[in-house]
Amino acid sequence: MTASASRPPDARVHRQPGDGWVECSCGRRHWGLNGAAGLLLWRAGPAGPQLVLQHRALWSHHGGTWGLPGGALSDGETPVDGAVREAREEAGVVPARLQVTAARALVHPDWAYTTVLAQATAPFEPAVTDPESLEVRWVDLASIEGFDLLPAFRDALPELRTMLRRLVLVVDAANVVGSRPDGWWADRAGATVRLRDHLAALARAGLDAAALDLPGQRWYPEVVIVTEGAASDVGPTDGVRVVTAHGSGDDAVVQAVAAVLGATGDGATDVAVATADRELAARVGALGARTLGPRLVRH
Repeated sequence: MTASASRPPDARVHRQPGDGWVECSCGRRHWGLNGAAGLLLWRAGPAGPQLVLQHRALWSHHGGTWGLPGGALSDGETPVDGAVREAREEAGVVPARLQVTAARALVHPDWAYTTVLAQATAPFEPAVTDPESLEVRWVDLASIEGFDLLPAFRDALPELRTMLRRLVLVVDAANVVGSRPDGWWADRAGATVRLRDHLAALARAGLDAAALDLPGQRWYPEVVIVTEGAASDVGPTDGVRVVTAHGSGDDAVVQAVAAVLGATGDGATDVAVATADRELAARVGALGARTLGPRLVRH
């Protein structure tokens, strides 16, 4: 959570588009003309979750405290893109080795700060890559209270703790496609392709946290779509994995849910199943998955 009070005297940190103070009607000044964002990168460690923390340069606002790599958003930049860019610039984070999972926004009248959460998907060690950091490293969440934390990060931490998980969305394609009488019966495969492509766009844009009954602002799910019958030949696309049912579609959905939960087993995965089938909802609920109605995911 970078909010610079001044620049280092040697000016090694160059001014970027979006840098500047906002005089907010809340009575405070905030860094970032377009708002700001930071990346909370996490991984499973031997003693529980670990986070990448930044020890902030002494010349910065709240210098000497520990927080997240981040900073002002550039013109036209999304919070997700800005958070990942800042983490790459400040902490050597490799974008190809993370998966964005969720976002939490702190909204003021004239400014907002977004914490973007991401799970590390491959090993790497963060490193100081610009003058804004004294140190960056993995920190055990269990020991984080022993650090002098940036005040805003400390205030957000209770909710952020509950967001250190991934969301997998399993979609009962036949049920979702059939939930609206739009002529799908004339071309089941085509309707399923349209649903698949819509789900890919939904995964990129994120789902509203309130609609999911999850904390934060948005969640970016991994999507699994289960197809059957005339739609069995529908293939995957970027961001959407396809499971083809060779027998009962409901059985395939249950197996997909069990496979996701069994593959992790770490308690850091939520599974949501999109279906209106009550019997199927009861079966996946017994496995620990939540159920969403088709309306939330259909195009």
